[in-house]
Amino acid sequence: MTAPLSDQEIAIGQTNDQIGTTLVSSIDGMHIWHLRLSPGETLPAHRHARPYFWTVLTDGTAQSRFDDGRVVNLAYTSSQTRHFPDLSKDNSFVHDLTNTGETELVFVTVEFTN
Repeated sequence: MTAPLSDQEIAIGQTNDQIGTTLVSSIDGMHIWHLRLSPGETLPAHRHARPYFWTVLTDGTAQSRFDDGRVVNLAYTSSQTRHFPDLSKDNSFVHDLTNTGETELVFVTVEFTN
């Protein structure tokens, strides 16, 4: 069984707005991120406090630990997209993401900054 995020990881995540591995563009009220995780690699705890969407470019599996104690196992299919339109600083969440599969996970994420 995987341990939930620790209080220390949550505290660090509350101040970490890096929601991808590379910020590739910051224009016209949006940040465009790439997220690439090799098998076993983890994107550390980070906060989502703005509306955003992601599209995954590869099939794969992952596990995410959330600030509310949930540990969720995920399966992704290439071109799958998910939108989070209602996030704000008052309605944010913290989580990490670990690639539990055998191939690289690749996402493009667009975060709306206005």
